[in-house]
Amino acid sequence: MAHHASAKKRIRQDAKKRLHNRYYKKTTRTAIKTLRGMTDKAKAEEFLPKVISMVDRLAKRNLFHQNKAANLKGKLTKFVAGL
Repeated sequence: MAHHASAKKRIRQDAKKRLHNRYYKKTTRTAIKTLRGMTDKAKAEEFLPKVISMVDRLAKRNLFHQNKAANLKGKLTKFVAGL
């Protein structure tokens, strides 16, 4: 257990940040799953930029590795193009 006030504050901040990050990661994963489940190319093309933006935002905050983000974007773009 933390004994210093600064360590206690850091624990509170980390818990808040972890919850915040978990929300955004889950939302992005759900969006990716939704995109992969689409069969209409027009709707998928409209939704793709939103998903790419979400993935980029997570990569910028180091919640996704840069390479993981690049792989996801490439695969999703390829998927939409093949519809």
